[in-house]
Amino acid sequence: MADEPQGPALLQEFVAPGQVTPELSRLLAECWVEVTNSGGAAGFPFPPIDLPEAARAVDALVAGLASDSCRLLTATTGDGALAGWLCLRRDPFDLVAHWGTLHHLQTRPGVRGAGHGAALLEEVRRIARDEMGLEQLHLAARGGAGLEGFYARHGWKEVGRWAGALRFAPEDYRDEVLMLLDPL
Repeated sequence: MADEPQGPALLQEFVAPGQVTPELSRLLAECWVEVTNSGGAAGFPFPPIDLPEAARAVDALVAGLASDSCRLLTATTGDGALAGWLCLRRDPFDLVAHWGTLHHLQTRPGVRGAGHGAALLEEVRRIARDEMGLEQLHLAARGGAGLEGFYARHGWKEVGRWAGALRFAPEDYRDEVLMLLDPL
């Protein structure tokens, strides 16, 4: 298990590909591997994954960063170690431009329970409302992973489920849980 964080999380926002250093890309990918391979529901449904697989996904995410449509938010511990991260996206079409979607919220297993995930959620709420002018946030969470309670504690409401939408094995179906944060 990793050392406990030294002080509060430092949050940093990235809105353009050139802001993300190769070192940060590597740290994001390492975090994604660690979270996924420990059972976390952060975008890769079939662990184990390896660093090259995660790095390709990070590279694609970073390439799409833009202040109006896709932002990356990181949390580091007081001693500078990456604790977690998330991605906020918005669709530019007028019909749905008033809401954004939260993707890939994850914190390293060794620092869970220290408030980094909560800090990321509170900051992304502020960014969505104050910087992007959004009115709502949406997310889809993997049922059966205990995520609904975490999000509910931070103001999110379950608004529906796609029963059995996720198939992990021939006899292992899970719900996709649809959640909403409104108002911001």
